[in-house]
Amino acid sequence: MFSIKIDNDIHKGIDLISIDFLIPHEEVLLDKKEILKNNLKYKDQSLIISSIIACHESFVIIDGHHRFTALKELGVKKIPVTLINYSNKDIRTTDNNSILKEDLIRNAKKNKLYSPKSTKHSVFCNESKLWSPITLLSTLFELRINSINN
Repeated sequence: MFSIKIDNDIHKGIDLISIDFLIPHEEVLLDKKEILKNNLKYKDQSLIISSIIACHESFVIIDGHHRFTALKELGVKKIPVTLINYSNKDIRTTDNNSILKEDLIRNAKKNKLYSPKSTKHSVFCNESKLWSPITLLSTLFELRINSINN
């Protein structure tokens, strides 16, 4: 198992959130989304899925655009979301921070989407003193199929 130690201010909670509240900032790769969508729609009772990561203030998606899009197209109403303090200095958008967080949020709210994989969000690990993929903040979550559209 892999774990990282992060600033206590980063993680704000995990919850099932209405899919309509979430705002994407990137387009998705259609083939990747379709593969994911096809894998998800044939599950029997439940599925284990990594939570989407989103800003706790704006609900802009930081990580999980393909999962979000596939689940939305399948008609899922609520999805697991890990909420983070996106303004924290220990989160960066790319290796060289070439995309400003404020611009990313502003553009997402205006539906000006970045091309797929434009960002490579990472979080600073206090123990290793290294930057790690932000997806490590995601939580595995069981989504029950029989209540998937409620």
